[in-house]
Amino acid sequence: MDLDYGPQYDAFREEVRQFLQTHGHRAPDGQGRAARPSPEAVEWQKLLILHGYTARTIPKEYGGYGAEPDILKSRIIAEEFSRAGIPAGLANQGISMLVPTLLELGTEAQKRQWIEPTLNGEIVWCQGYSEPGAGSDLAALKTSARVENGDFVINGQKIWTSTAKQADMIFCLVRTEPDAPKHGGISYLIFSMDTPGIEVRPLKTMTGHAEFNETFFTDVRVPLDQIVGQRGQGWYVANATLGHERGMLGDPDALENRLQALVRLMQKERIGQGCAMDNAVLRDRLVALQAEVAAMKFNGMRILSNSLRGDAGGMAKLVVKLQSCELAHQISALAIDAMGEMGILYHGSEREREDGAWQWNYMFQLGLIIGGGTAQIQKNIIAERGLEMPREPKFATPPAAEQATAVASGQNKGAA
Repeated sequence: MDLDYGPQYDAFREEVRQFLQTHGHRAPDGQGRAARPSPEAVEWQKLLILHGYTARTIPKEYGGYGAEPDILKSRIIAEEFSRAGIPAGLANQGISMLVPTLLELGTEAQKRQWIEPTLNGEIVWCQGYSEPGAGSDLAALKTSARVENGDFVINGQKIWTSTAKQADMIFCLVRTEPDAPKHGGISYLIFSMDTPGIEVRPLKTMTGHAEFNETFFTDVRVPLDQIVGQRGQGWYVANATLGHERGMLGDPDALENRLQALVRLMQKERIGQGCAMDNAVLRDRLVALQAEVAAMKFNGMRILSNSLRGDAGGMAKLVVKLQSCELAHQISALAIDAMGEMGILYHGSEREREDGAWQWNYMFQLGLIIGGGTAQIQKNIIAERGLEMPREPKFATPPAAEQATAVASGQNKGAA
């Protein structure tokens, strides 16, 4: 089997390496958990776009590089940035989720207004989807909007709104057609987080940080033209965004970067008389993870190949979110074990490793197995849509009168 990419791609690889050698010192030092990119990260992002190492296939008129899709060049870019240990382009809800949604379904005016500043890291977005009573069953959302004097007037609540405290803008699902079936009455709105009537309350998680928020809307006025798609078609638009969200959470390049960071950690971390890499049990776990990351990388190439042919992706695409989120958590778990007793240190301890990044990732990634569609929901999707297994049966709810009779009968039996 010949795995050589050929002279054309060898030359491109050398071009990427030269760029990293020349400009790598300009890369931001650990953007970390910051919701808003630093000025250094924004400048680095713009430099990468200029050279086509991120936003590569997004048209130039919308702020991208404008290259034709090329699977092998995309793979080479990811490999060389990972090998050099240098951060690639920004990935967040605006860039990774909203931008591809607007490219697919937005108006020309929306594309020209929002894509370029979002790509450049100048606008931070948050996602208004989940509600206290609408998580896995998202279509049960109750946040509503009525039309009044040329505006949507929004009232309701969202929860688990990542980066809402720092965001400039939100893409949000609201019910605009109260008499329509629940999947048919939703609209997809975009508006400023500075709009009067929005209140954000941080939610602290087990990481010790408030990555999520509750968001409340009280008579929030949004112009009628700040809608993606048509009224009542928000469920269709939302599913396009969810597909891109699963791709972001299951990014094989991010997995490979985490694996390489783990390898570097195990080579320098001491356990007993040697380094963690010398421990046969830990090394065996690392090799198993390395194989799974390689499988996800090649599965990603298969998905990209399918998309270029107009193929929806099938089973290859359905497994990405489930497998990648669990794999990311396992990588962090091995890192903590490789640190031995130092692995439990957190929150600024004197001997804490890498500012507690591995511990934070371990706890946060556990949440991502739930967020963006729980593992159980993902397995149902794989079973029903990928394997064409029958849907899980839903038991009929008895009429209210029958429920009352049953309750009364049980109470009478208890009294007897």
